[in-house]
Amino acid sequence: MERRAYAIQAEHLVKVYGQGRTRVEVLKGVNLAMRGGELWALMGPSGSGKTTLLTILGLVTEPTQGRLCIDGEDIYGGKRPDLARLRREKTGFVFQSPNLIPFLTAQENVLLPLSLIGARRQAARARVMQLLESLEVAERADLYPNQLSGGEKQRIAIARALANSPKLIMADEPTASLDAGRALGVMHLLRQAARKHDTAVLVVTHDHRLLGEVDHVTRIMDGRIVDVPDAPPTPDHRRLATASAGRPGGRPARS
Repeated sequence: MERRAYAIQAEHLVKVYGQGRTRVEVLKGVNLAMRGGELWALMGPSGSGKTTLLTILGLVTEPTQGRLCIDGEDIYGGKRPDLARLRREKTGFVFQSPNLIPFLTAQENVLLPLSLIGARRQAARARVMQLLESLEVAERADLYPNQLSGGEKQRIAIARALANSPKLIMADEPTASLDAGRALGVMHLLRQAARKHDTAVLVVTHDHRLLGEVDHVTRIMDGRIVDVPDAPPTPDHRRLATASAGRPGGRPARS
């Protein structure tokens, strides 16, 4: 089996806020390396550094120290990087709420990231429809968010995150408001997206029921990464994931 290249490598990431008596070291030398096509779960208690790590990997926050490479590009290794460009081209986000723009159709929501990087209109629309088809919501392309179900909105949000072919997608508690079956359905979609698009997907979650869908589980404690054994898939995990797919022929049921 071909071994995929690293999509992201973080080495000795340190993040410090404040100085003197107010100094707080949130990350304390985090190392992380994910390959394209992998789905990871990141777990840890409140205050452990999950959000800070996510914002650094997503190029929203700069580390105090350390090295970060995305798709082989050393982000902070040379002249000051154009972080806005890198965010547009290298990363995608999926949140607990789909955060779709209400006055844009499903297709237009997914098209937006491609418009921001100047993609040609015809090629961009073809890319969008390909993504919507792969997530089985192509027939909803011309509908507005208020005409979509919750499950459809989340699929549109995943398509939007994939639109610019990012090397890394970060999903922050994307299933927190869903029941077990629908949550596993979303994780299954993220897993398929990782495989199909050769994208590394990092999911922040507290839900142990989802771990049978991931390739690797890692935990962050007090600003440090602590690896834990991968959670093996169980019959219950697979049964729930299959149930969330719902209809005959394997088409996912809409929620």
